[in-house]
Amino acid sequence: MARILLTPHGEVLLRPAAPSDAEAYRELRLEALKNHPTAFGSDFKENLQHPPEYWQERLKIDDEKEVLYLAEHNGQLVGMTGLYRSLSSKARHAGTVWGVYVTDGWRGAHIAEGLIRECLEWARGKDMVIARLGVAADNRAAIRCYERCGFITYGIEAKSGFYNGKYIDECLMALSLEPA
Repeated sequence: MARILLTPHGEVLLRPAAPSDAEAYRELRLEALKNHPTAFGSDFKENLQHPPEYWQERLKIDDEKEVLYLAEHNGQLVGMTGLYRSLSSKARHAGTVWGVYVTDGWRGAHIAEGLIRECLEWARGKDMVIARLGVAADNRAAIRCYERCGFITYGIEAKSGFYNGKYIDECLMALSLEPA
């Protein structure tokens, strides 16, 4: 489902990704990986090498397994967030939020929150009962965003990542999707 988010910069359309978004998604994802390398598990240089077919395949999304929401303003992508679930019978009750990113000029307009909430609604519609995520422990702005969405910290994964000679600890967060 698509939804309009009113921001100080104008209307932003929050919508599921489609295969036709492949090139624009590639550009947005590469921007995220290049400008914020410690915020993502994927590597910019590795992703830069992927051919166009990779990005097209990436957006052939299995609706039972995952969703990718994009934020669009006047035909330009300004944000993205995904959520996936395991198809294993023992783990399909849980979803994992990934790839949360909003371009610099659009930060502070609650776009990330809107994208996350859309993904969480999708997860509830798939009968998931919990959503989890990991975020760099020093990324206070992202942690505050997740807390506004209802996530709570349940642990720290020490040395979860490694970039430019430094280890990155990750704050582990979760949100119950069950009705209160």
